[in-house]
Amino acid sequence: MTVTNFTVPGMDKSTASEVAGILDNRMVALIDLALTLKHVHWNVVGPNFIAVHEMLDPQVESVRAMVDATAERIATLGGEPVGTPASVAERRSWTDYSLGRALATEHLAALDVVYDGVNGDHRKAIARLGEIDPVSEDLLLGQSADLELFQWFIRAHLESSSGQLASADATSEKEAARAAKAAG
Repeated sequence: MTVTNFTVPGMDKSTASEVAGILDNRMVALIDLALTLKHVHWNVVGPNFIAVHEMLDPQVESVRAMVDATAERIATLGGEPVGTPASVAERRSWTDYSLGRALATEHLAALDVVYDGVNGDHRKAIARLGEIDPVSEDLLLGQSADLELFQWFIRAHLESSSGQLASADATSEKEAARAAKAAG
């Protein structure tokens, strides 16, 4: 990511460019997450439909706010946040969400896998930013607290009374959905 001829005081352009690149990756992931959550909101069916449908809208709004804050931090550093659909699809390194119309438990299990990826990558970014930019680190720390809370909301629907997740060993969205359907 290129940065303009200026950045925040006390940070050189090379560091600003690295930070903006890390934030760009997180911004793309958050845009993708917001769209995925809305997709699930529209396509969830079954006995827990209304609970899941209504749980997802606040998550969507919160994630959209995270996108905005991340884009504004990129701009503050002198970078150019780009959130157009084609550029987002081009820059993401993961496959598209794989479920369409499905039961609530199937979508929730698949979303748990999605949150694993987003939250794990946020933590990696936080670790690097902690070495070079505490302001951006703080931004992602706050986001992570909410994202991890959202994942807990999702997992609460998948957890048995003994504390086991229906899709605990799944490595893909479809595998998680199948495991949750079989358990449920």
